[in-house]
Amino acid sequence: MIMKYISFITTKSAVTMFAIGVIAFASCSKKLDEAYLNPNNPVEGAIEAILPNTINQMTSTAAPPAGGGGGSYGPAAEAVNMARYIQFWNAVGTNDNYDQMGGVYATASDNTGLVWAMHYYGIGANAKFIISRGIQQEKWDYVGVAHAIFAYSWLTLTEEYGEVILRQAFDGSRSTFEYNTQSDVYDSVRVMCDNAITYLNMTGGNVSAANLKLGDAYFLGGDVAKWKKFVYAIKARTFAHLSNKSFYATRGYADSVIKYCDLSIATNAENATQRWSGGNFSGTNNYYGPFRGNIGSIRQSAFIADLLTGASATSPFTGVPDPRTPYLINENTNGTYRGVVPNLGTSGLATADQPKTFWRQPFASTSTAVPDSGRYIFNNLAPFPVLTAADIQFMKAEAAFRKGSKDLALTAYTKGINLSFDLLVTEYQSRVPGNLQITDASRNAYLAKVVPATSAGLNLSMIMLQKYIALYGYGFSETWTDMRRFHYTDIDPATGKQVYAGFTLPTTLTIFNNGKPVYRARPRYNSEYLYNIPNLQLIGALASDYHTKEHWFSQP
Repeated sequence: MIMKYISFITTKSAVTMFAIGVIAFASCSKKLDEAYLNPNNPVEGAIEAILPNTINQMTSTAAPPAGGGGGSYGPAAEAVNMARYIQFWNAVGTNDNYDQMGGVYATASDNTGLVWAMHYYGIGANAKFIISRGIQQEKWDYVGVAHAIFAYSWLTLTEEYGEVILRQAFDGSRSTFEYNTQSDVYDSVRVMCDNAITYLNMTGGNVSAANLKLGDAYFLGGDVAKWKKFVYAIKARTFAHLSNKSFYATRGYADSVIKYCDLSIATNAENATQRWSGGNFSGTNNYYGPFRGNIGSIRQSAFIADLLTGASATSPFTGVPDPRTPYLINENTNGTYRGVVPNLGTSGLATADQPKTFWRQPFASTSTAVPDSGRYIFNNLAPFPVLTAADIQFMKAEAAFRKGSKDLALTAYTKGINLSFDLLVTEYQSRVPGNLQITDASRNAYLAKVVPATSAGLNLSMIMLQKYIALYGYGFSETWTDMRRFHYTDIDPATGKQVYAGFTLPTTLTIFNNGKPVYRARPRYNSEYLYNIPNLQLIGALASDYHTKEHWFSQP
């Protein structure tokens, strides 16, 4: 029944093909439905039944929605390829397109179109339906939650693709659609956030925490207060991500970031986290676990391994091993932590230095028929964070630092690190051997070396690298947005060193990059490049190097 409503979302090909059948069948089907009601197959799905899959889209869906084609959608699925850009992980072999910051030009591929599909196929019509029916049924909490999911989805969408279809989206009477600017989308996201808060604040009618939990059993548990914090996190991001703009200072955006961070997620108990019931269905298991078998060909990067172990010669944390290391990444047969370099595979890594897979199998294994022994987010039932308290504190730390409130920045920075530690201990410790587990002593020793004694010792590099560590694995979209704001290799003027110290661009980029790093994905092939060519031309999306075109948010 969920798919029935997803079908109406399709903004291109499926609308054109599907609409004819819908119109022809509508009049007779309505009479049949009224004459022969089936209590086991209602004509119109309850919003309580539609919300779970709509929430699930914010990580990954189990199967393509009707008319969508292809495989699974969502940020987790997208990150398998695209998190290679930011070196969360890289390919097990050589000459990998994404290791070389490549796009999908000249291929009939929906790779890098999985967030596009999440938004236009997976979330859009469902969220709109929940809003419409929720208003009719006076279920204001459901209406607020749908607005919140929409805000998250629109922001995630534009930060990957830039210009997207906003004003004409979900118009089933159209077969082609115009793109709107990223600035327009940012403004719309803030309005959606405000709408979400308005409805989440409403009581009366048929608002019910117990009823909301029916549709939200595995995310925020039907807790309206947590949903409001989720919304404020999204709104904070809409200001934080514009740090390169000249008006960031003149409009007081740093103050806005701090304000909404203070209203947002404050503890790990409030984290927006997708949980799983398990079993033999893909959608009830973590996308990165062996049951779904999606990450057999990637390995931890040298960048994250060196950052965590203190091996990076240029990092502000050089020589400081991080107690979080065995939680986040995997050792090799030497018992040390190494990673692969983009596009080089095992080159330069002795066999004994090659790390285990994320499912803790030998480096060369790409089999999915393995025990469910992965740590962190890499097992079947591992909770998958979407927004966390640590993320909020590092966002606040950066804003305070930019504003010149260095003491506040240091406080938020320290809280962010501690929240990251606490999350790992609370949610992900059971699979870590006792001798490798975080202790108060190991945490305090680490903090003494990475937290400066006074705010004068704090810098942007420290904030952004600790945020990178805290969001490792799950926070691909936010981290990629951050790294693009710093153009991957920008220099911190306070230190004269790279903000992302130790990060190097691949030595080889694809021929279509023309020597430039990647900044965006092209729109989804199977909708835009088959049916919306004239509008693609208007935004330059037919160019072979379109994926290197810098976004509005990262430009001055």
